[in-house]
Amino acid sequence: MVKTWILRRSGILALFVAVLAVPHAKAQTPGNFNEHWVRQQSNVQDKGDIWVLDFGFWEPRLITVDIPGRGRKLLWYMKYEIVNNTGQAHTPTLDFELVTLDKPGVYQDEVLPKVQEAIQKIEDPTGFLDIKNTVTIRRPLSPSKKDALPHTVTGVAIWDDTTKEQSLRDTTRFSIFVSGLSNGWSVDDNNKVRRKTLQLNFRRLGDRFYQDSREIQFVPPAEWVYRAVSFPMGGGPAAPGVKETDLLPPPNISPLVPLRKAAVK
Repeated sequence: MVKTWILRRSGILALFVAVLAVPHAKAQTPGNFNEHWVRQQSNVQDKGDIWVLDFGFWEPRLITVDIPGRGRKLLWYMKYEIVNNTGQAHTPTLDFELVTLDKPGVYQDEVLPKVQEAIQKIEDPTGFLDIKNTVTIRRPLSPSKKDALPHTVTGVAIWDDTTKEQSLRDTTRFSIFVSGLSNGWSVDDNNKVRRKTLQLNFRRLGDRFYQDSREIQFVPPAEWVYRAVSFPMGGGPAAPGVKETDLLPPPNISPLVPLRKAAVK
């Protein structure tokens, strides 16, 4: 009996030591996440025939993936859904920009196939959702019919901190700007071009030593803003074979789809 008790005690002690040795980095913790929906909202800058797609999103989550040429990285991603309730087909030309507020930095969404594949294993293991990225989602989206289940398209935005100057893992306050959900544009008296953009604000309770998706929280409300853009318009079509005919850029602006990159204003 004494030997048995000693063995059991040793086993418990070993288990306790093993638990303490686990690093506080739960990058792929499932957790309980709530979806938030943002509906169409008018702005004083809206001019002409403005349409807006409905946007649903979950709090950003963390994942660790081996990326070819970069090594093993901790990345952030946000799963989202789009519904077209405008009555006409429109093509989402999405651009996601994550801006850290306490640790100034700007992070552009990236299309990373290996990371997307890893995300799909977590978020869509059966492949039912057919998760898109910002390139593959650029296809005409049919309008949902009234009194019927909405036609929903699911996508994912991915961010990676690959530079020494930026430290996404250190931020506790950040915003995500989503453009391409609307055809709204404006030009002020100084010829500053602005694009109708969705602003989502978040806070994170952890630090670089405790990376847990559950610590990221949405801070309502979501806001539609007209945000200044600094990239040259007319950079080329969004994707081969896709005609972007439902964007309404301001006068004297090339009708081609604007690509990257929005300025922080």
